[in-house]
Amino acid sequence: MQYKGIARRAALRLIFASLVFTLGVCCIVAALCRLGHEGGVLALGLPVSAALGVVWMLFTAFTVYFFRDPEPEPPGGPGLVVSPGHGKVDAIEEITETQFMGGRCHRVSTFLSVIDIHVQNAPVAGKIAFFKHTDGEFLSALKPESGARNENVLLGIESAETPGEKIGVRLIAGVLARRIVPFVELGNEVKRGERMSLIQFGSRCDLYVPLHYKIMVKPGDKVVGSRTVMASKC
Repeated sequence: MQYKGIARRAALRLIFASLVFTLGVCCIVAALCRLGHEGGVLALGLPVSAALGVVWMLFTAFTVYFFRDPEPEPPGGPGLVVSPGHGKVDAIEEITETQFMGGRCHRVSTFLSVIDIHVQNAPVAGKIAFFKHTDGEFLSALKPESGARNENVLLGIESAETPGEKIGVRLIAGVLARRIVPFVELGNEVKRGERMSLIQFGSRCDLYVPLHYKIMVKPGDKVVGSRTVMASKC
């Protein structure tokens, strides 16, 4: 499917940058050891370099795990809205969203911990009709107010499955997640379950659906991006 491999490339860039940094520090340590006249300085340099190597390997393993990106497996059937994110549902409410939805709608918020997959998927097939990045704070994504105050990107989809209906996804940065990487642009067509974006290191993902949809999840549910049905048209 489209946008496959973007998360992996982001991981490789981080791994390469961390390798360059680690090698640079090791070179500095080695240079200091050569300048030292005491045997203790040299004896210290080897364990320091070894420790840095271990830290780099652990970071590499975590980065590969964090940026994993399984193939989307959206369910078939009409009127279904699948989860845009992987994580745990912690808020379901009726709100007023004026930027894209244009009024009252359901909001289903999913918290993404640092061990969850951080690639987001399109909840429905359609056209990206709204795209807005908003600067903000970097509060912990665990705080309810983070959705309103943190840096975020709102993506609005005009559904191709139910013409005229709007489905919104807000990608929210957290205290660690300070980079939101949308794969899509305004005007792009997306398929249900297709990869849509990446948020790096812990965050939140809000889904907006019309009030006449029935919410199929509850707070505390673990959801899987592209697979879990979040709402169904009544």
